[in-house]
Amino acid sequence: MLRKKLIAGNWKMNKTSADAVELAREIVAAIGQKPDVDVVLCPPFTALEAVAKVVDGSAVKLGAQNMHHEASGAFTGEISAPMLRAFFATHVILGHSERRTLFGETDPFINKKVLAALKNQLRPILCVGETLAEREAGSTLKVVQTQTEACLEGVSAEQAASVVIAYEPVWAIGTGKVATTEQAQEVHAFIRGLLTKLFGAQTAGRIRILYGGSMKPANAPELLAQNDIDGGLIGGASLEARSFVDLVNAAAAAK
Repeated sequence: MLRKKLIAGNWKMNKTSADAVELAREIVAAIGQKPDVDVVLCPPFTALEAVAKVVDGSAVKLGAQNMHHEASGAFTGEISAPMLRAFFATHVILGHSERRTLFGETDPFINKKVLAALKNQLRPILCVGETLAEREAGSTLKVVQTQTEACLEGVSAEQAASVVIAYEPVWAIGTGKVATTEQAQEVHAFIRGLLTKLFGAQTAGRIRILYGGSMKPANAPELLAQNDIDGGLIGGASLEARSFVDLVNAAAAAK
């Protein structure tokens, strides 16, 4: 099945509102009407409203980096799905390895967020992946299976078509290390197989699986040419317009 490539920029804790507007404007000017690739920008919460205004009317979509599973309440410092929808956000990154390792988020907790996002018409970009120790122990596929199955608990096949999976080998995030093309494709194909067991072949064929481990313009064409790599969740390379646009162009050129 032909899946539309998706390039999502995770700006993490970078860019003031003014900086975010400048970066978003450059990206929209370069790729604002590229219909052959889905492009999502995920600025910090403080810049969501400003970036929403910049991408309005373009083909670029707005995403958030996290959210709480409750709609409202006494959760100091948290943001809910309805708040994100008020800015016309379409995507939300959930279960990023930094949320798991630095903030103690567990699979059951992330699962609640996935279900809440889907309930509110937000497309979850669900992150799964192993640490260096887990890879060296030969546990990569076991870890990825546990995370994927637990975080998608209770998701119907109909809902699953709206989910995006991002495979991010934790040891390759911000380290400059990159999984080989073969390593990345192996895990992506394994995830596709898991999704087939969970939701059936037709739905699994529609779900996009992104690579999230230091994708850069230099390695993107080879990664994006793989059968089961449908795009990238981009960290560092998304903070500079030229490199991010290069990645979008690489996705557009990939067959």
